[in-house]
Amino acid sequence: MRDRAPRRDLGGPDVDGRVPPWNSRRADIERPDEWRIDLDPGEQCPFDRVRRVAHVVHEVLDELGATGWPKTSGGSGMHIYVRIPPEHGFDEVRRAALAFAREVERRAPEDVTTTWWRRDRDPAQLFLDYNQNARDHTIAAAYSVRGTPRGTVSTPIRWDEVDDVNPEDNTIATVPARYAALGDLHAGIDDAVFDIAPLLEWADRDEHAGAEVPPVPETEE
Repeated sequence: MRDRAPRRDLGGPDVDGRVPPWNSRRADIERPDEWRIDLDPGEQCPFDRVRRVAHVVHEVLDELGATGWPKTSGGSGMHIYVRIPPEHGFDEVRRAALAFAREVERRAPEDVTTTWWRRDRDPAQLFLDYNQNARDHTIAAAYSVRGTPRGTVSTPIRWDEVDDVNPEDNTIATVPARYAALGDLHAGIDDAVFDIAPLLEWADRDEHAGAEVPPVPETEE
């Protein structure tokens, strides 16, 4: 992540100790090369629901021919990264992310919401947060330490670990040994680039059917 653009408002670690890079690089900060899928559980959403949705995300990615790179958030959710070519602006990447989120919601309507306003969401559901692809929005980098009592770490995992992972087990005390044993599980991400054209076609389809694109948020929720 050494050539990722830093968070504009802080230029480095944020208030809970995260290192929150943009999803674009210095060569062209206006064209992201990373699509981020943020599994953001509501206040009453159990982690088993996060696991179930992660499997649906994996299923849809496989059908698209995209390689997703999962990690714990260091909090209560999960993140999946997908490398994309830096050919589109933030608004188009966000449109693609929203179209993907809506497809996951169609497949798991009891578990997933794409409802724009937090106040309108069921707190037991998981918000598939496409807004993390908007300009100026960031999420915790892989291997960054969160500001929690246990010092939890946003930790790359394999897909076959999703059913058993406990985010509380991945801490500043345990992740170094895990890394030494497994290496960087995201090391191959630059070799697995996905063209978001099919997602933009999904976005066109949804919008033609009457689905709206919510306004781009000015600040993170």
